[in-house]
Amino acid sequence: MKNKESEDLPKTLTELYLRLKKLSGKLPAEKSINLFHCLNELDDRSLVEEIQQSLSSGRLSTYQLSPAQWSALVFILLSSDLDEFDLEKYSRSEKAFLKLLPVVKASKKVLLSRCALSKRSFEALSEILSSPSNHLRELDLSSNYLQDSELDLLCVGLKSPDCKLETLRLRDCKLSKRSFEALSEILSSPSNHLRDLDLSSNKLQDSELDLLCVGLKSPDCKLETLGLMDCGLSEISCDYLAAALKSNPSHLRELVLSNYWFSTRNNLQDSGVKHLCGFLESPGCKLETLRLMDCGLSEISCDYLAAALKSNPSHLRKLDLRYNYKLQDPDVKQLSDLQQSPDYRLKTLLW
Repeated sequence: MKNKESEDLPKTLTELYLRLKKLSGKLPAEKSINLFHCLNELDDRSLVEEIQQSLSSGRLSTYQLSPAQWSALVFILLSSDLDEFDLEKYSRSEKAFLKLLPVVKASKKVLLSRCALSKRSFEALSEILSSPSNHLRELDLSSNYLQDSELDLLCVGLKSPDCKLETLRLRDCKLSKRSFEALSEILSSPSNHLRDLDLSSNKLQDSELDLLCVGLKSPDCKLETLGLMDCGLSEISCDYLAAALKSNPSHLRELVLSNYWFSTRNNLQDSGVKHLCGFLESPGCKLETLRLMDCGLSEISCDYLAAALKSNPSHLRKLDLRYNYKLQDPDVKQLSDLQQSPDYRLKTLLW
């Protein structure tokens, strides 16, 4: 006598296929991926092909996708050996981010700028960064308004010994004083792998930069690129920054202090550049690129820079002084001479 359980079993591959296809429409995206693998083995690719065609034509709209269609999209992206995931290609929304979370987990580079992410998304990102199997090496969260609680969640992941993130972009995230303190702790952590940190277009008071400099001074800080464009830096900020970099000079290769917008301009002044030249002159300085675009610099800044390079000629290769409209040909002559000399490594001088 057959029991009810045996009667519920599928009789044929066709019946199994129908059940799997029905189930795929009811399960969350992540849990239904394996069902799509089963359907693929049964040579049913109708739903996958439907999404694939929409992707290829550029007509994919994620706003009306069913759970099964979301699963098909995840299946396609995971099957494509995708190193870079850019949420903008699908939808700048938290819903799309959470639906495509399996793809985020499998990607090395994740771009999430201007996506209005909430606490729930940062909890998910923290879990990914803390996972021993995570692949994430570059994360761009620019133009998301990060509240302290959300940055705290992100920092839990960044502090994990399993986090291997090398590049973090936090442009225009309205970071608070507490945020800079948290980031400083990350830079001071022996387990951190950060090499590229972009904090441009965040308003830094002198006190905030002083907090960040605690991390920059740490021997565990291995930053090679630091972006501080349009941060409202003052002459005092330059003093703090130069002192921090002089105490831990050997890793930084590129420093960006340029201005692009008008709202949070860096007000370095010639005296601020003089402070920075104290870092350039330090024996351990390995800086190769210095960007000082549109900083209102005058002839005396060029004198400071030329003297610093003569004192430590070994490393700086690129100096960007464009859009400093006070500068004339005679003002940059010393720097131009250094560019032409075989005794110096300065090969690119932009002004």
